[in-house]
Amino acid sequence: MRLLVVEDEKKAGEYLKKGLEESGFTVDIATNGIDGLHNALEEDYALIVLDIMLPGMDGWEVLKRLRAKRDTPVLFLTAMDELEERVRGLELGADDYLVKPFAFVELLARIRTLLRRGPPRDVEHMHIGDLEIDAIRRRVRRGGQRVDLTPREFSLLQLLARRRGEVLSRTQIASFVWDMNFDSDTNVVEVAIRRLRAKIDDGFEVKLIHTVRGMGYVLDLEYEDQ
Repeated sequence: MRLLVVEDEKKAGEYLKKGLEESGFTVDIATNGIDGLHNALEEDYALIVLDIMLPGMDGWEVLKRLRAKRDTPVLFLTAMDELEERVRGLELGADDYLVKPFAFVELLARIRTLLRRGPPRDVEHMHIGDLEIDAIRRRVRRGGQRVDLTPREFSLLQLLARRRGEVLSRTQIASFVWDMNFDSDTNVVEVAIRRLRAKIDDGFEVKLIHTVRGMGYVLDLEYEDQ
């Protein structure tokens, strides 16, 4: 499998390339954000390892522009370790986030876990009341009006719709949508639900996303919030 590593520190890039190639991967290196984005859009990579602090264009912008056109798995590998930065990366569409310094064995395990996740077998179109989800084109409409969602918001909505009527816990949602285990005091799921609800439910009499106190969240036409 072919990977792209976007890393501006020469020694770090060489270390990653050597380790990943010894683990059976083919690895390309880009040393700045502009070249990294170009390679990511022009070539077919199984996964991208992306730093944030890059010359030319930072990792945030690289991911944002990449997600407008491609769903290639992205793992952020960065020294930026604040919770807010992890949440921002995941909400922009990153599939995982690993903080430097790191153990190579952990990076390798995370890469292999992401690569094992095959493309989901989607139901092409889902209809729940006046909510329409086009899984192929990744488009959403409510009441005939288009709803613009981020890649992560779409994944969250898709999960709730597929499991319609089933109460999903914060842990389940974090596992399915972010493929990560969050600390118990992390409110990333609540924030994501709030933002999704604002786009899907605000302005409509019938609410679709419901909170079940102490249990989690559910999407359905009729469900009494608790």
